[in-house]
Amino acid sequence: MHYDCDISGDLLVCTLTPDRPLSGAVFCCSGMAPLAPVAGGTLQRALGSYTEVALPDVGAHVPHVITLRYTGGYTPANRAWMPLGPYLRHAGEVIPLPPTTAGRKVPAREAPRPLDGLPIVPQPTSWTPSKGTLSIDGFAISGAAMDAVAALASRQKLAFAGACPVECVNADLPPDSYSIEIRSDGITVTAGSYGGEFYAGITLLTLLQHGPLPCGQIHDAPRFDWRGQHLDTARHFYATDSIHALLDLMALLKLNRFHWHFADDEAFRIQLDSLPELTQKTTLRGEGQVLPALFAGTPCEGGFYTKDEAREIIAHAAALNIEVLPEIETPAHALALTEIFPQTRDPGDNGAERSVQGYARNALNPAMPKTWDVLEKIITEISALFPFNHLHLGCDELPAETWMSSPRARALMDEHGLKTTQDLQGWTMDKLAAFAVSKGQRPAAWEEAAQGSNGGIGHNAILFSWTGLGPGLDAAQAGYDVVMCPAQHVYLDMAHSSDPDDWGASWAAFVDLPDTVNWDPVPDASLAKNVIGVQGAFWSEFTTQDHQMWPMLMPRMLGVAMMAWQSDRPDPQMLLALSDRYRVDDTGRVNIGP
Repeated sequence: MHYDCDISGDLLVCTLTPDRPLSGAVFCCSGMAPLAPVAGGTLQRALGSYTEVALPDVGAHVPHVITLRYTGGYTPANRAWMPLGPYLRHAGEVIPLPPTTAGRKVPAREAPRPLDGLPIVPQPTSWTPSKGTLSIDGFAISGAAMDAVAALASRQKLAFAGACPVECVNADLPPDSYSIEIRSDGITVTAGSYGGEFYAGITLLTLLQHGPLPCGQIHDAPRFDWRGQHLDTARHFYATDSIHALLDLMALLKLNRFHWHFADDEAFRIQLDSLPELTQKTTLRGEGQVLPALFAGTPCEGGFYTKDEAREIIAHAAALNIEVLPEIETPAHALALTEIFPQTRDPGDNGAERSVQGYARNALNPAMPKTWDVLEKIITEISALFPFNHLHLGCDELPAETWMSSPRARALMDEHGLKTTQDLQGWTMDKLAAFAVSKGQRPAAWEEAAQGSNGGIGHNAILFSWTGLGPGLDAAQAGYDVVMCPAQHVYLDMAHSSDPDDWGASWAAFVDLPDTVNWDPVPDASLAKNVIGVQGAFWSEFTTQDHQMWPMLMPRMLGVAMMAWQSDRPDPQMLLALSDRYRVDDTGRVNIGP
């Protein structure tokens, strides 16, 4: 069975040459957004980006062309927009077709200028060199934090243990802050917290990979308490080893918040005792499953994380000074939940709203008792599992006019004096946040949670500003704590370039390495106390194998780390000079060095 696909303007032109006659065959695939056939077949089924095209009878060895177009005004930007996980359904058989070759195209660059500073990301707050160097093979050092650094070095096959004495001194320093004095006869580390000692160890570990240590004084402290990286494991199921590797990479870059996005329209990936249907029915997507092969690389794939696996990830993160933020995603992005629990939708709602991903009525209805039964069980069990005591409730991309055709929702709105979708969303998030607080959680949500006539979610929630800086600044002005994660700079699933042979999304921007530092998280100094952090994001719509993540994340995560830690504006040229010193292979192993 021969198959290939090309992009021609705004069309996907797929050529199928079967090795047998086809009768009643159906071409199945997913994409970056909803698709529709233009020629070569008729639409049989569509759910979001998943598309089935009924083919005419095709003779053996006769090329047949299927032409598809993205709906909603999308234009394919690169190879990632070609059909995902294509396959044929024919005569009771499922026949996988060759996938598009994945992987980004590295943009050509001029050679960066020589590095002016220490070979480490992020750069320390201050570095005062003195004469000489210290030639060593490793450090003679102990303690819980340094033992965690040594374990990280062992997993990453980096030199760390050796004979050089290191004295650790406790002092009254802010969390995660530290000082290092490197002398010709030894090293002194000063810190006042586990995080400070751990990051001092990370600095020493990194410097050791570059040869003799320069003598001098390092004083270092982070700009932001929240230094995060997000991973979408709902669209693609990542093996636990891959998540452990991501945590290691985060620790090497002094990032300290892992935003675990395990729930979305397409799946709920964490095992819950109170709602076993969630993982039983969303573990797999594809042929014969509740949901078809949305964003899948094969006709049927998936997985879920047991509670024990989640606990292992949480423990691994804790040793690396990383807290894990779980996200449950509501009220929109809930297609899987509404399919499993149809009582969360009003049967009298005949609204035609669709999400940006092309899903009809993918939001939970707050007027339905089952909605609160399901959400309260999820919050209760997730709160007990994750010790960070912060819970991200979602609240992004609610389709326009959601609930406006629901008689039950309209009655609820009349009862509480609400007029718009945003008003009802704000009321819903306020109620949901109150329940989260009752379970010992500090709520968090995407920027849209500030909307509504009631002032939004409230309850000391943290808001994540993703469409740009503006909504985050508005939320900070309203008194919310805000994490800045603008898609134009730190969404690492965006393609690096406009090259059609590149790979990635493009709806926000093309994000090359310098773009990750060419912005200011706090353009208004009066709001500095409310901007608490910077976070990168990686969404997995076009990721069908774990190893495809690493060349998208790196080296751009270096820019995220710089923006999150450094108080001075990072120099794009220094970032370019440092980017070749952090190399990541297909398993997530990091090679640090010149």
